Amino acid sequence: MNYLDKRLLGKTGVELPLLGFGGAPLGELFKKVSELQAEETLNQAYESGILYYDTAPFYGHGLSENRLGNMLRRKNRKEYILSSKVGRVYIPFNGDCADFDGSPWLGGLPFQCYFDYSSEGFERSYIDSTLRLGLNQIDLLIIHDLDHGYHGKKVKQKLKELESGIEWLKKMKTSGLIKGFGAGINDMQMIPIFIEHFDIDFFLVAMPYTLLDQSPLEKVFPACKKLEIGIIIGSPYASGILAAGSNYESTYSYAPANNEILKKVSSIEAICRKYDVPLKAASLQFPLFHPLVASVIPGVLDKVQVLENIQMIKHPIPLELWLDLKKNGLMHPEAPVTLSV
Repeated sequence: MNYLDKRLLGKTGVELPLLGFGGAPLGELFKKVSELQAEETLNQAYESGILYYDTAPFYGHGLSENRLGNMLRRKNRKEYILSSKVGRVYIPFNGDCADFDGSPWLGGLPFQCYFDYSSEGFERSYIDSTLRLGLNQIDLLIIHDLDHGYHGKKVKQKLKELESGIEWLKKMKTSGLIKGFGAGINDMQMIPIFIEHFDIDFFLVAMPYTLLDQSPLEKVFPACKKLEIGIIIGSPYASGILAAGSNYESTYSYAPANNEILKKVSSIEAICRKYDVPLKAASLQFPLFHPLVASVIPGVLDKVQVLENIQMIKHPIPLELWLDLKKNGLMHPEAPVTLSV
């Protein structure tokens, strides 16, 4: 695959490159990242032609946006696409910075947040993001973490709150201040709910639709296709295991992988070895065979990972590998495994 190739994102009119840059690791999710490392990573990505960057206020409590803006401010604004999130509003931590607990981030900035999906909350979040980035334009805004995992029984209340937030997003798009808006999804049950209640442009799918889970093919993707809703895949490596492989320290869905997942990954690895294809290459390329998927945006920790992701997406993969996975019951039988023309 040519990682520089572009695809339309749903009905936004925005063309995204097949390979983008996921900014969560710059917020120090799994490891601490020095300012020098962050700068080198971002410079390597841009110099390599990666021109879609995704971030969020939540990533390091503003640290990811801050670091990304430090690089992008020096670039031609017409060259790249930038997305960030709305749904959390940040305020300064009231106390000694040494006492600040930024978990789940290992570091991050000393700010704490509350959820607000209203028009007022979205506007505050958007303005704060532009200030952290040092940029006056964000191309795509994404509703962040409105799901049962974060809100439990309050999901209905938050969806009601979102009604005014959606109207604000529509006005921003109509006025040309943003080019489109979508929802970031960890909980696949939320996609039908969003589709039923709101007219949005795309979903950023954080976990499902990887080599380990093709459940969206059953109902979710057909519903999205009918409404011309685009898809961005946010975690093609399933939060780590499809990059690290089936070792005991691997994580799946941001938690230690259980034995069932480890066994399945081990079986997929064996077939990849049979065809001399790295697991990472198969994992990164697979989601892009689906015509709804505009881009994959793996999280990137350092410049080595930037270059490795590029090599993985370019690595040749024979059709026989995908057919072998299906034959062994390791992949949904209807999963696309060739590029649509």
